Amino acid sequence: MNKIYLRLVKLSSIVLLGGFLTGCATTGGQKDPMESMNRSIFDFNEKLDKNVLKPVASGYKAVTPDVIETAVGNFFSNLNDVVVIVNDVLQLKFTEAGSDSARFLINTLLGIGGTIDFATDYGFLKRNEDFGQTLGHYGVPDGAYMVLPVVGANSARDMLGGIVDSATSPIFYGGFFMPAFIAPSLGGGRVVDARSQLMDVDKTLEEAALDKYEFVRDAYLQRRRSLVHDGNPPKSLSNDEAFLEDTEPKHSVVVEYTDPVAVKGN
Repeated sequence: MNKIYLRLVKLSSIVLLGGFLTGCATTGGQKDPMESMNRSIFDFNEKLDKNVLKPVASGYKAVTPDVIETAVGNFFSNLNDVVVIVNDVLQLKFTEAGSDSARFLINTLLGIGGTIDFATDYGFLKRNEDFGQTLGHYGVPDGAYMVLPVVGANSARDMLGGIVDSATSPIFYGGFFMPAFIAPSLGGGRVVDARSQLMDVDKTLEEAALDKYEFVRDAYLQRRRSLVHDGNPPKSLSNDEAFLEDTEPKHSVVVEYTDPVAVKGN
């Protein structure tokens, strides 16, 4: 039964990705066939960040007490645990699903809706799972690297994963029961909170990167590969991952890349 389930998940994932993954692939393990377009979108995102996101995040940090900022980050992290649990189950990681469910219940019930992280003190640590990782877990290739407007670094596989994760997020379903302005406000608050957590990374990123685009791309691909393999990526690279072999030695400083909609603790 498990073998049949695994085959169905893998097959359906490949069908959903369709020709996009293979169509964007090039010879020689090249994973950035859309580099010219990606760089243009990257420049747009940089200007948007400089003129909008960063000033808003800076103002948020300046006027928000640390305890409130931490509570907001915990709240969004707790909502994200629902997505983590769903993908635990899809990957048949039932022990982890139980632990993450306990974490969610403890923080939701005892932590005032997740604003206080009691679960970590009880040994239920924050974990990171998403549908992009689930697809990778079953062998679906990451496909072409891409930069999305506002969202930033991504891949064909992770873009699909992000859509599925959004559909399993409590914010999505909460929109059916909340006043019309609340769900978008939560989404915007999540972006501002995530950007505020990256303020300390800016200087390091600027100093470390001769080519900021390449640095972000390499960091993103390395991090995603590590997450798919639960922090233990295989030493021997497949053809699909060969691109990373050339990127790893380029930078001596490694900054964990977090996309603009990541939540605290991921």
